[in-house]
Amino acid sequence: MANVSENAVKNIGNVLNDPSRPMKERFRALFTLRNIGGETAIQCISECFKDESVLLKHELAYCLGQMQDRRAIPILRSVLEDPNHDPIVRHEAGEALGAIGDPNLRELLEKYQHDSAIEVAETCQIALQRLNWVANDSKENDNLSKSLYTSVDPAPPSIENNLEALKDVYLDETKPLFIRYRAMFSLRNLGTTESINALGEGLKANSALFRHEVAFVFGQMQDERSVPFLKTTLEDINEHEMVRHEAAEALGSIATDECIEILKRYLNDPRRVVRESCEVALDMSEYENSPEFQYANTLLTVQS
Repeated sequence: MANVSENAVKNIGNVLNDPSRPMKERFRALFTLRNIGGETAIQCISECFKDESVLLKHELAYCLGQMQDRRAIPILRSVLEDPNHDPIVRHEAGEALGAIGDPNLRELLEKYQHDSAIEVAETCQIALQRLNWVANDSKENDNLSKSLYTSVDPAPPSIENNLEALKDVYLDETKPLFIRYRAMFSLRNLGTTESINALGEGLKANSALFRHEVAFVFGQMQDERSVPFLKTTLEDINEHEMVRHEAAEALGSIATDECIEILKRYLNDPRRVVRESCEVALDMSEYENSPEFQYANTLLTVQS
C-alpha cells in the first residue's frame, strides 16, 4: 500500500498498542498495518507482544506471517522460543515462520517440533514440511487446485481433486498433518456442499490444531452451509479455546443474522480468548454487512 506516511503508520501503531481501546479498534489497526507493510508497520506490531491479550498476540503473529517479510523473523523467533507466551501465541509464531518460508529457519523449527505444548509441536512439524515443499516440490504449483483466497496457507492444496479421495486422506488420523492439511485446502477450494460437509467432519479430529484450522477455513469460505458446524463448535464449552475462538471469528465472517445472534450469546464467555473473539467477530460482521471497501482501512483516512 503506497503513499502512507511514516507518521500515519506510527499513529495507527499507537491505536494498536493502546490497551484502553476496544479490542475491535485494535484489530482494525493491526490489519491496516498488515496491509501497509514495511519496517515501521512490523515494528509497531512487534511492540504489541507485551500486551496481556492472548487473542491479540496470536493475531499479531498471524499478520506478521501473512506479510512474508523476513524482517519479522527475529520477533517471531523470540515469541516461539519464549515459554511464558501462551501456546496459542507460540503456535501462531511457528506457523508464521513457516509462511515466511526462509530455509534458514529449519534448525529452529526442528527444535520445536518436539515442544511440550502439542499445538506448538504440531505447528512446527507442518511448518518444516512446508519448507521442504517450497524447496523441493513447489514446481507442482501448475497442477494444484486454484484458490479463491489470498492467504498464505500452512500447506499447499493437494494435487488430488477427487472429493472422496481427498476426504479419505483428510480424515485419516494415521497420516501426517501436513498431508491432511493439503487435502483440507483442496476441499476448501472445491466449495461444494459435499466438500463443506466433509470439512465439517474434521471438527471431530483428535488434534485441536487441526480442528482450529477447519474453523479458520470455514471463515475464509464465508459459506452459510458451514454455520451448523461452527455453531456446534462455539457452543461446546469443553472444546479447546483455540478452536472455539476460530469458530467465533468464522461466524463473524459469514455474518448472517443467525451468526450475529450466536456470537452475542458468548460475549461474556468465561474464557477471555472466546469473548474477545466474539467482540471482534461482531465487528467483522458489521463490516460484512456494510458498504465499506476493505476491513480496517478506514483508519487510514483518519491517520494519514
